[in-house]
Amino acid sequence: MNDQLLAAVSQYGAPALFGIVAIAAVGVPLPVTLLLIVAGSMISQGAMNLWWAIGAAGAGSILGDQAGYAIGRWGGPVIVTRLSGMFGKRANLKAVEAQTRTWGGPGIFITRWLLGALGPWVNLASGTAAYPWPRFLLWDALGELTGAAVYISLGRFFSDRVIALSAVLGDLTWSLAALLAAILLGWKLFAYVRLARR
Repeated sequence: MNDQLLAAVSQYGAPALFGIVAIAAVGVPLPVTLLLIVAGSMISQGAMNLWWAIGAAGAGSILGDQAGYAIGRWGGPVIVTRLSGMFGKRANLKAVEAQTRTWGGPGIFITRWLLGALGPWVNLASGTAAYPWPRFLLWDALGELTGAAVYISLGRFFSDRVIALSAVLGDLTWSLAALLAAILLGWKLFAYVRLARR
């Protein structure tokens, strides 16, 4: 499938990039980081315009994120639970909603580009938690445009090492997610122990 997606981006350019990242933002697992890096490589070869690529990727991601938010907001927990089951994961919706409320806007921003695998779940949880839509849109747009600019620029500057760069960034993302989870668990454990001593 990766080859077909890469071929679509190389043949149709920014419109294909827009469509693919919009679908991925809703929750379909697609290699968006790799596609953005490849788009950057294409820009360095003169096959695509930098600003069109960033704009298309950012707009597609924002549109997909808004669809996820809307599903969570108006579809409610029942639809979100069914969707999570279709993708093979039964998300603990209450826990994700609580984390969304705790992290707020910065959490939305970070999950747009640094912890992208969590993005679709945060979209749904933000909707079910009734996080204010204008604030969600603001943080979402800032994060998605930042992510598009960062990954496309990396692909542009390291165009001769696209696959290696994609692998390193994938490993880094999961390492950061594991570190964040360890910090959160450690903080919760520390708070629990402190509360138990009282």
